[in-house]
Amino acid sequence: MSADEHAERFTLLRPLLFTIVYELLGSVTESDDVLQNSYLRWAEVDLATVRDTKSYLAQLVTRQALNALRAGARRREDYVGSWLPEPLLLDEKDASADVVLAESVSMAMLVLLETLTPDERAVFVLREVFGFGYDDIATAVGRSAATVRQMAHRARGHVQARRKRFEPADAATTAQITERFMTAAATGDLEGLLSLLAPDVTWTADSGGRTTAARRPVVGAERVAGVLMTMFRLERLGSLRIETVNCNNTPAMVVGGERVEGVFLIEIADGRITHFYAIRNPDKLLAVAVPRQITR
Repeated sequence: MSADEHAERFTLLRPLLFTIVYELLGSVTESDDVLQNSYLRWAEVDLATVRDTKSYLAQLVTRQALNALRAGARRREDYVGSWLPEPLLLDEKDASADVVLAESVSMAMLVLLETLTPDERAVFVLREVFGFGYDDIATAVGRSAATVRQMAHRARGHVQARRKRFEPADAATTAQITERFMTAAATGDLEGLLSLLAPDVTWTADSGGRTTAARRPVVGAERVAGVLMTMFRLERLGSLRIETVNCNNTPAMVVGGERVEGVFLIEIADGRITHFYAIRNPDKLLAVAVPRQITR
């Protein structure tokens, strides 16, 4: 088999493999590293021994992702303030009709997956999102199929008990709410801003201690409105530009000038904004300029 065939098979499945790894790590940059390392291993494989390329590569990248996840566990424990996933910039066409895929990369789901053990997270993602069989998953995580079935049941119950109701964003409604929010925040229209916020709206900021940000979530419409009025007032933004994009299948604002200063994701339910995710750690903004393709 030629190197070209290794490359062709891997490239064909790369969006799928990237999606698996990102859902396990919550990091675009680490996912790219895992895929690069996985490809080097794949390039040494005798393709005549591979019966199912998709399953083989999914198992390979999962093992590499689990190694990275375990290696980074201590860094997560010592992290300053709230930890959020890296924002995932998507092509507009990826704000898809696939509700399962859309929810699986949402900030709310990725934060929830952080409460699972690494193995439980891998089992849940491979089974519930990508539909792999228990035998394939068992090979990926190094457990028996019977153990994987138990882990899948436990992880599914854990997620279902804690997950929020997920609503795929209607493009027209989302655009309207986002525009009204930006106008109200920029002009200091407190009443207009409060009309867009759910009573228990939450502001969660991730700066990693690198920039100024609330280290604990801010909850409640009036308190969050105060944060927003300070953050998005025209006088404060100055020459910074705001671009509305699709991150993690939800509307997001990229704020920056020569470099990105922050990415702010908006979660909407029942026509109100329910959560703001503010990613301001510079290390987590490095990959936000390049749109990614996801699939399952």
